[in-house]
Amino acid sequence: MVKAPEDKDYVQSLERGLAVIHAFTDRGPRLTLAQLAQATGLSRPTVRRVVLTLERLGYLRTDDREFSLTPRVLTLGEAYLSSLKLTEVAQPHMENVTKVTGHTCSLAVLDGDDAVFVTRVPARPVMRHTFTTGTRLPAYATSMGRVLLAELPDHELATYLAGAPFTRLTASTKVTADELTSALAATRTRGWALVDQEFEEGVRSFSAPVRDAHSLTIASLSMSVRADELSVDEIRHELLPVVMEAAAEISKQLGADTPRI
Repeated sequence: MVKAPEDKDYVQSLERGLAVIHAFTDRGPRLTLAQLAQATGLSRPTVRRVVLTLERLGYLRTDDREFSLTPRVLTLGEAYLSSLKLTEVAQPHMENVTKVTGHTCSLAVLDGDDAVFVTRVPARPVMRHTFTTGTRLPAYATSMGRVLLAELPDHELATYLAGAPFTRLTASTKVTADELTSALAATRTRGWALVDQEFEEGVRSFSAPVRDAHSLTIASLSMSVRADELSVDEIRHELLPVVMEAAAEISKQLGADTPRI
């Protein structure tokens, strides 16, 4: 990584930052300082300065021993293959879901405590709220958030749940750590989430995971419907399979070997 003497415009610190980010591409989602130093060929003190800077900028998170990428790397476009293709690959499948079901289909990622919409294919309004790309919703009370939370490493999930009890948004909202732990365990086991009027009275939402080439969940594909139009059983038998199939196809195109649905 030594720049040529005549290349005065070369910014070596930028190269080092990108090298650290790219180190996650084929070496796993969580790496220690030692592993990053080995992968990049940089000294541990240099890697430490780089990762602390990237953490402060929001591109990495840490548990004081290992580091992992955050959804913010999606803005770089080249950090890893799946982030490069995510919305491009998802769009036609989402359009088909909306066409088949007649309901809005959404794609979201986890950023901190929130699930954030990255793209939507609208059909007709189902809630009093108006959601657009970039809208942030509390992960604990939404199906798209629970799909993403369910896949967090144990220590990250424990840190998140330490913030409980959360705000009760409706009479049905699960707000305690025990309630959410149980709900997330069920989500992880069955491979999808369904939230019944926990974020908004009269609205049910359901989501399936979208996975990358490492079979890691990087996004959730979701849909919301009015509770007075469709029962939970009708959702599970009529609409959920369509969303799950689309999520599996998106995952397959992103490189997931065997999408878990």
